[in-house]
Amino acid sequence: MKRKGNPINGWIALDKPIGLTSTQAVGKVRRILNAAKIGHGGTLDPLATGILPIALGEATKTIPYIQDHLKTYTFTVQWGEQRTTDDCEGAVIATSPVRPARAEIEAVLPRFTGEIMQVPPQFSAIKIDGERAYDIARDGEQVDLQPRPVYIESLEIIDVSENDATFCCVCGKGTYIRSLGRDMAQSLGTAGFISSLRRDCVGPMGPENAISLEKLEEIQDSALLPVETVLDGIPALQLNQQEAVRLKNGQKLSFVSRPDVERLKTLDLRSGDTALAVHNGKPVALVAVDGIDIQPVRVLNL
Repeated sequence: MKRKGNPINGWIALDKPIGLTSTQAVGKVRRILNAAKIGHGGTLDPLATGILPIALGEATKTIPYIQDHLKTYTFTVQWGEQRTTDDCEGAVIATSPVRPARAEIEAVLPRFTGEIMQVPPQFSAIKIDGERAYDIARDGEQVDLQPRPVYIESLEIIDVSENDATFCCVCGKGTYIRSLGRDMAQSLGTAGFISSLRRDCVGPMGPENAISLEKLEEIQDSALLPVETVLDGIPALQLNQQEAVRLKNGQKLSFVSRPDVERLKTLDLRSGDTALAVHNGKPVALVAVDGIDIQPVRVLNL
């Protein structure tokens, strides 16, 4: 069957509004652009706002690369209550009269930077024996979630008041800000939950290229960022026309001549590395270097 919709290729740095699930936001972008193929690179909770990277067409093949980028969040932890969801949607399950001072908060921040072990929230999309954790939790059952390593590059205080504190966090994939707020509160001898959450940046996507749904309605696909936007950390391997054709046909290239070997050396490409193959300024494929061989991993039909 012929796919319905327009063959649009690129990324949208959507500024997701509060109240929408990531799936609902993707559906609205699909409707606005009438896109044939679409996906997103990193879920945002309905109560969270900010950057939701949305891939269209051939950009969907690069989703794993945006997920590997660091993310920046601004969030507020409200002290005194722990909730089932670790945010303001859930029911209160514990309370505390303790309200930490700024100096106390600053003293625990080093415990939550670098690589740390983190237990995801009960209400999360992690699968347990094929079932989503949030579905199990909604049935009133306790979800047995194991700690897992996550990376937090930086965690800083923005503001402190009597009942809450606002932070800026730069972290790697798999980090739950809801868990971070819960765990910080526990380390301070109190209870806490996330009362507001905004994702400011995902790798190269930030306020400078963010777009609201309302603005997207106005300017349509002129809001598109190039497919290669999320590949800015990957070396670009220049190809001639014959090489580009071979890669597009799924064939490997063997770099055996001296000029070919020098091309790899100039880019410091070694066996096991990934590169973006480019011809005349246009991405051709994501490739893997295997000794002298260049293997196509993801062919980009642009």
